[in-house]
This record gives sequence, C-alpha cells and structure tokens, in this order.
Amino acid sequence: MNPFYTTYTYIPFDQIKETDYEPAMLKGIEEEDQEIDHIAKNPDAPTFANTIEAMERSGQLLDKVTTVFFNLLSAETTDFLDELAQKMSPILSEHSNNIMLNEGLFMRVKAVYDDHASDQFKRLNAEQKMLLTNTYEGFVRHGALLSDEQKEQLRRISAELGVLSLQFSQNKLKDTNDFILHITDEKDLEGLPDSAIDLARQTAKDRNMEGYVFTLQAPSYTPFLTYSARRGLREKMYKAYNTLCTHDNENNNVAIVGKIVNLHREMAQLLGYDTYADYALTRRMAEKKENVYQLLDQLIEAYMPTAKQEVEAVRRCCDTQELQPWDFSYYANKLKEQRFNINSEMLRPYFELSNVKKGVFGLAKRLYGITFTPNTEVPVYHPDVEVFDVKDKDGTFLALLYCDFHPRASKKSGAWMTSFKEQWIEPDGTNSRPQVSIVMNLSKATDTKPALLTLGEVETFLHEFGHALHGLFANSTYRSLSGTNVYWDFVELPSQFMENYSIEPDFLNTFATHHETGEPIPQELIDRIIASRNFNVAYACMRQVSFGLLDMAFYTLKDKFEADLFAFEREAWNRAQVLPSVEGTCMTTQFSHIMAGGYSAGYYSYKWAEVLDADAFSLFQEHGIFDTKTAQSFRDNILSKGGTEHPMTLYKRFRGQAPTIDALLHPTVSNKGHR
Repeated sequence: MNPFYTTYTYIPFDQIKETDYEPAMLKGIEEEDQEIDHIAKNPDAPTFANTIEAMERSGQLLDKVTTVFFNLLSAETTDFLDELAQKMSPILSEHSNNIMLNEGLFMRVKAVYDDHASDQFKRLNAEQKMLLTNTYEGFVRHGALLSDEQKEQLRRISAELGVLSLQFSQNKLKDTNDFILHITDEKDLEGLPDSAIDLARQTAKDRNMEGYVFTLQAPSYTPFLTYSARRGLREKMYKAYNTLCTHDNENNNVAIVGKIVNLHREMAQLLGYDTYADYALTRRMAEKKENVYQLLDQLIEAYMPTAKQEVEAVRRCCDTQELQPWDFSYYANKLKEQRFNINSEMLRPYFELSNVKKGVFGLAKRLYGITFTPNTEVPVYHPDVEVFDVKDKDGTFLALLYCDFHPRASKKSGAWMTSFKEQWIEPDGTNSRPQVSIVMNLSKATDTKPALLTLGEVETFLHEFGHALHGLFANSTYRSLSGTNVYWDFVELPSQFMENYSIEPDFLNTFATHHETGEPIPQELIDRIIASRNFNVAYACMRQVSFGLLDMAFYTLKDKFEADLFAFEREAWNRAQVLPSVEGTCMTTQFSHIMAGGYSAGYYSYKWAEVLDADAFSLFQEHGIFDTKTAQSFRDNILSKGGTEHPMTLYKRFRGQAPTIDALLHPTVSNKGHR
C-alpha cells in the first residue's frame, strides 16, 4: 500500500518510494475535489462551521503528500523528483484554481463573510474571524470577482508561474553543482586556513579526484573569498558564483526572470492593482510601497556615509590598484585582524557543532523551559538528518524537530525552516502537535576534524532555530493560521530576534569550549568579538538594502519588463551600491527569494523585521536577556499566536508600544545580513 494512504505518527521516509508521490497527489486531488463539491452543494444555509471550517479541514491527503514532496525537492532532490515537479506543478495549480474560482463555493463563503450583523458572526472569536477574513480575501485575491474570461487568464498565469518558479530553482541548483575549482598545486592554497583546505581535500576525495576541490557551496566559497591569497582564483570563484544561470546553456535563467516578473505584474493588474507590489503589500505590515521605500531610504541616509568610509578603509589596505568585489572580503578580513586581532577561523575551535547544538537548545530551555531529546527511532530522508523530541516545561510533548545541517549536491543553497506537519486542534479538542524542520548548509566534518562552525554559521543556526520556535510553540485552532503562517514582513521577527544572542557573553559561556582541550572560550576573545561587532555593519546594511531595492524595482513595474536584465539590475540598486559593478555578473538570475521563494515584493522584510527584533530585544536587555517572564510574554503573544491576529496587534501586546527604528540605529545593535 502507498505509505501516504496510511495513518502514521512520523513520516515513513524509509517506506516512501519516488513512485508513491504521483498517485498519492492525484488521489489527494480527487478526494479534495469531492470534499469541496460537497461543501459547495450543501443544501443547508452557509455557516462558519459548514463552509469555512469545512474548507479548512479539507484536502488532508493532498497536503500530507505535497508537504513531503516539496520539502524534499529543496533538501534531497533527484532527477526523478525534478521531472515529477515539472509534471505535477500545472496539475496542482489547476486544482487550486478550481477551488478558488468555484463560484458556488465562493458565494457560500461570501454569504458568511457578509453576515456581520448576525448572532453567528458575533459569537466568533478573534481567530475564527481571522480565518473567515483570510478565506474571503483569499478568494478575492485569487480572482473570485473576475469575469469568466479573466478567470481563464488567471489560470494560465498561475500555471505558468508555478512551472517557471520550479525551473528557476532547479536551474540554480544544477548550475551551482556544475562548477568546481580543482587545485593540484599546493601553492594555490596560499592563505587558506586548515579548515578550508581539509574540506577541499575531503571534497576531492568524495569525488575520487586528486588534490583539492572548492565549490560554490557556502562552507567552501566563503572561506576561499575571505582567505585565499591567489587573487586570480578569487576572481574566478567570484565570477562563477555571480554569473550563475547567465551562461549559454540549459540552466540560463535570464529569460525566465523576465517571464516571472511579467506574469506577476499581469496577475496583479488583472486583479485591479497597478503593480504586483501594490497587490502583495495589502497583506503585509508595510501595507503600501511608499512605506517600504521610506524604510529603505531611512537606512540609506543613516548608513551610506559610514558604508563609504568602511569601504575606503578596506581600500587603503588593498595592495592592488583598484579594489574589486572579489578583493573586499579578503582585505576586510585583514583590516579586521589589524583592528581587533580576530577572524572567523580563531573562533571555529570553540564552535564544534555538537556543542553549538547544546548551546542553542540550552538557550531555549533557559528562556522557555523546553527540552530536546534525540529520537533515533524516527525515519529520516538522509543520514545527515537528526531528529529531536521537544517537550514543554511541564514534560508534555511539544513537537518533533528535524535538523539537516550540511551541504550536499541534492540540497539547494542557503538555509530555511519548514514543517512536515503544521499544528492544529482537532474538533474533539486534541492538540495535534507540529513536526518542524530546519535545513542549513553549515561546515561539515572532515576525516581529521569534527564540524567546526564560524560565528556567522552559529548566527545562521540561531536564525533558523528562531523560525523553528515559531513553529514548535504554535497553538492555534486552525492549520492555516498556525506557526509561521503570518505576514511575510512579520515572519522574520522570531528568527532575527534569536541572532542577538550570538555575541552575548552569557550565552557563549554556556557552550563555547575548545573542541580539543575543553577549555572555555577566553574572555579576551569574547571581548574582541564584542569590540568587532559593528565592523563593516554599514556595508552589510547597504548590501541588504540593495537587494530590497532590486526586488521593489521589479515588482513596482507598471509596464511590461523588456529591459536588458543586467542594465536594469545595475540601475535598480545603484544608490545602495558601494563597490564597483562587474561586467557580466547578475544577482537576479540566482535570486531565489524573489523569483521562486515567496519574497516577491517582500525582500525588504528582513530589514523591516530587523526593526522589530532590535526593538523587542531591547526589552530583554532592560529586564535581562534570559528573563523568563519576558520570554514567556514573547512566547504567549508572538510565538504561539501564529496568524490568529494582526501582527501589529500581537507586537503591541508584547511590547506595550509600536516598534521604532531607534533600537536598530543604536550603536550597540549590529545589522544582520541574510541571503
């Protein structure tokens, strides 16, 4: 029997075959079609229970199989899964459209939504009202009010977008895997630390090659750009990374970008909006594009002068005629060493992964009282994956946490949190707990050393763990409002909040010990970390702002995008650039966030949430960074609430006031950089 047709506690990865996905998806579509048809043709008068709640609880089989399928498509894909995704994407899109464009179903939803004066509506609680509003607005935003002809246009657009987004991501993964830098002359390893050399040697060994192999995966690429004394090789690596999916081959994303941008614009205008940003921002805290640009402009005004000074300081360290982008990390690291006697390699011995896990899990226990126990009985989709039972402070089961730490060819780049199962409350009152996953590309062990992380990788772990807490603590009645199902510019608050702990001495002292000697991290080294916390912070901020400007430039277009992509990109982010542009490079062709990852007209969210997280952490600083009362309030008002209320309502309830940019601009708060 197909494993997806059975009832299981944990996903039976050890039983699922690649050929199980398609029939399970098709059966799931069939079952949900029947459920939706029953709701739409119900002869009884529409009510919240027989229409809104009934829809919420429909499609369980389809949700079960697609959740596993698309998670593995990112974390452990194969050629078979890639091809199946291309095949099923338009089918799934059509199925979704059949529901959202079902006129009979919409009329029932509208009847419940419009009946605000009824006793039924007055009896609804805040979460039920939010579900009702989301359901109604979801239909409208997916074309329920359009004419039949317009609905057909929308079907075409959504189907094309689904296919193109998948193709964009698949092209990026393939192009990333296609490049290697193979070094056989040890002179070309000059400047590289032992950790980078060991990883390159191990990578070559894994590929049955002699010498050393460097890749475009972060644990290989980042140290190479930071430490390699071979400028020509740095340039080669930089250009390989920054020209991904621009080459004349089957992985080229240039044309796909134009199609994705134009389809978003076409969809928004079909729905009555001037631009896609206008459409997207109606469901964001920012509300309108003017507020997004106001934030980005504030950050440019506040940080650009300092960013220019930072780049000039690095330029003065440069022994070449002109500082190029592939020089910046190398000479910035040298300058940092001169000023603070610190670099990321000095910290690696104190950030062995098993100790970092103890530190991060210990932080959650100290703040919230929760515990993490390894569960080796749960099947996993790859041997690298670890599973933990998470229990609440009273010992009750809270959630299951999957952790997938290291890069591999079958995993896309970056880091993310997802769920294999959301949280919800059954009609009988049973609280169905979530199964959460964090996926990263952190430095892995070699034949000679365990997995030793950089401080930046520790921050990445904390970031994704913050997202995980949002999922683990979920306590909503309805699945669609649970955990991280919140506005895009609110979802990064819990993750970026956790990053603040990465340089707190009281946190570092709980786990940072030398992996060989067991000696705790020296206080003078912590002091140097703190002293260097704002090194090149303005440059990092401008980098993030430039990405936000690029995103908004695409999605505020009113007319068809027909420009030269390379020129458009340079113009779009020009006012936030502090390094020279390089001919032939292009960020957009690999910018999965805004082309295939849900951040279209939303990349500003990282900076928006940074305002929130700095403001929120300032309250912890007032009461103590481990203050359990403040942490409980953060859990009760933010982490457990999901999307049950408007995010500003939740934030004010926690903080007692609206957030301000003051905490972000405070000199003790460093800016964060994400990609």
